[in-house]
Amino acid sequence: MNILILGSGGREHALAWAIKQNPKCDRLIVAPGNAGIAGVAECADLDIMDGAAVAAFCKEHDIGFLIIGPEAPLAAGVADAARAAGILTFGPSAEAARIEASKSFTKELCDAVGAPTAAYARFTEAAPARDYIRAQGAPIVVKADGLAAGKGVIVAMTEAEALDAIDDMFGGEFGAAGAEVVIEAFMTGEEASFFVLSDGTNILPVGTAQDHKRAYDGDKGPNTGGMGAYSPAPVLTDAIAQDVLDQIVAPCVAELARRGTPYQGVIFVGLMIEDGKARLVEFNARFGDPECQTLMMRLGAQALDLLLACAEGQLDRISAQWADDHAVTVVMAARGYPGAYEKGSVIRGLEALPATSRQMVFHAGTTAREGHITATGGRVLAVTARGATLAEAQAEAYRMVDAIDWPEGFARRDIGWRAL
Repeated sequence: MNILILGSGGREHALAWAIKQNPKCDRLIVAPGNAGIAGVAECADLDIMDGAAVAAFCKEHDIGFLIIGPEAPLAAGVADAARAAGILTFGPSAEAARIEASKSFTKELCDAVGAPTAAYARFTEAAPARDYIRAQGAPIVVKADGLAAGKGVIVAMTEAEALDAIDDMFGGEFGAAGAEVVIEAFMTGEEASFFVLSDGTNILPVGTAQDHKRAYDGDKGPNTGGMGAYSPAPVLTDAIAQDVLDQIVAPCVAELARRGTPYQGVIFVGLMIEDGKARLVEFNARFGDPECQTLMMRLGAQALDLLLACAEGQLDRISAQWADDHAVTVVMAARGYPGAYEKGSVIRGLEALPATSRQMVFHAGTTAREGHITATGGRVLAVTARGATLAEAQAEAYRMVDAIDWPEGFARRDIGWRAL
């Protein structure tokens, strides 16, 4: 089978790495890919936001399975175009992907099925939003309604910070994503991520993880796209996971199907857990990054079988097989991230690091230039290791981080601290 993966980040490198191990994979192409992905797959220059172009590429290269990594092509309807062209596709339709593309859509969906989530209000103008914040007080959460590359959520600990967020969003900081704003009650507890496949009818849990959103140790500093993750997440017990499936995921999937927009793909269920109860923070319509790296490290070749069963509507015939182990991903980012950072610095020492089923450096923002790997993004590398215990996986991940010669980069040194 020839397979095409859309995307260029650490998530897509991890997907490609796992899928390449499966004997069902004959030819693997990733568009546009990156310097690390080029080591396991062919990279193609393709506009992944153009559904017609993606469908034509699939026909030209005899692609039997299309996997859409990032959220933006999903929201743009690339999955719809591919399915219309008869291509087996992993990823939801644009309408179903609104669970991520519109915060207010997800809130309304939760209201329709009674799924537990934070109280909220939505606004299209700044003045009533400011009035609402003054009435509610802080802490409070302000979210751009649309896609904002993981940066459109402000957890405001003071009223002034919340009011500033309103000014920024309606002032255009997040472009069209901030034209509508959702304001939520602040939830206390511990966050965790639950990944569930849906084929439109059946659902299948495929793993738990915990991300670290803040830039610096001890969960300090600005929010980022994610500075590291570990899997599994001990806070998400089997009992809590079952409650989430019963009270949140299954009802929402059934409601989407009832509306004529069945959801087919992975659902990233972001949760806040407190006193043994979980409430929904957000849905995402794709695997998380860097959570995906820990999941793929633990799933390996079976990842392709799971994604195929999902796309073929056969999730009731398969289950995920987990080793009793742990994985840790440490993100190395360019200094200055998530603010301004320089591009083009050279990363050395990568070639000496192991690339095995237990140790991998997944690339995110890299390119090959004049014989060197250079940094081209904010989050650049996802250094990932497995271990029999979380402490063992963490120690190995940081051993690998310390072997990388990149003075222009930085990493948190406490990934996994909550569980440890």
